[in-house]
Amino acid sequence: MRSDGYLDYIELPASDIEALKRFYGSAFGWTFVDYGSDYVEFTSGDRKGGFNAERKVIESGGPLIVLWANDLDALEAKVRSAGAEITEHHEFPGGRRFHFRDPNGNEIAVWSDK
Repeated sequence: MRSDGYLDYIELPASDIEALKRFYGSAFGWTFVDYGSDYVEFTSGDRKGGFNAERKVIESGGPLIVLWANDLDALEAKVRSAGAEITEHHEFPGGRRFHFRDPNGNEIAVWSDK
């Protein structure tokens, strides 16, 4: 049984759902289930979320989704080759991360403790 407050689902804006499916499938191996032309659910390991054409990207600020990487440099290269714009790099006590914008402009971060 999930406890109250469990992070259950993430929904991202999607002006171009097909571009997002190609990008996240290529960069991270996510899988998808279409629910009409304006919504697709994605699966990433044991987490699910959705791309929703009715939501709009905020240019800056707003929530930041952070993904994990076992090899940050290798995953950054894969994200870049899948077509993302790398926007930031950070080092901090306990790890480092990079930020990117996906094909629809959503800002996502990827971090590692290595």
